[in-house]
Amino acid sequence: MKSATRKTNKVTPLSHRPGMDPKEWAVRVDLAAAYRVAAHLGWSELIYAHITARLPGPEHHFLINPYGLRWDEISASSLVKIDADGNPVGAQPYAVNKAGFIIHSAIHMGRADATWVYHTHTLAGMAVSTQACGLLPIHMYAHNFYEALGEHDYEGPSMRLGERERLVASLGQHPALLLRNHGLLTVGRTAAEGFIRMWRLERACQIQLAAQAGGALIEPSPEMCRQSQALGEEFLTDQGALGELEFAALVRVIEERDATYKS
Repeated sequence: MKSATRKTNKVTPLSHRPGMDPKEWAVRVDLAAAYRVAAHLGWSELIYAHITARLPGPEHHFLINPYGLRWDEISASSLVKIDADGNPVGAQPYAVNKAGFIIHSAIHMGRADATWVYHTHTLAGMAVSTQACGLLPIHMYAHNFYEALGEHDYEGPSMRLGERERLVASLGQHPALLLRNHGLLTVGRTAAEGFIRMWRLERACQIQLAAQAGGALIEPSPEMCRQSQALGEEFLTDQGALGELEFAALVRVIEERDATYKS
């Protein structure tokens, strides 16, 4: 028997805005949904941090949140389109955050597969980013990032263009980056990929902090960590595209509460 959830995997956009490329509108709806989901999970921090998406085409345009709106206020039409230099593309009703532009443009331009970039300032993520040990391989969610988590040394708020090359080098080919003394970053080819990586990385940080408060830690052998990492990837893709079912499940929560993200 086919799973009923397979029929609700995708965000269903409303009719796209007149004069806009339907492909761009579809990305806008997915990105607005990603912001609402992140807000629902408590990942937002006032008006700071960002989730961005690169638009299809050779222009190197991407979408970012309007600076000043809460994540739970963001809709498809309020997202701001900018180029790789941070300039608005066409008339835009909102400004963007310079630091967000520098971090996200660096990753989008430096990694062809980084269509989506999630960056958060959560309590757990920022706390682990300050620990000398970094993310410890003490449980299965942390093992998703075993030998697959870049680290970037803190350079203050990302306000200088010169940091972009170093950010890309720190990420390398990893799916995620621990921004030291700053927060977390994940990438994906889809909204769902970036989301599930951030969910698991955030969860890993939460568990680490809880475990450290409870006494001595058990750290599996490197061989077991590598095995757990491989099995984790197998688990995540066993029922479809990476993160698709998990992301869709939370989009349904948002849809039931408030579907204005698609406007």
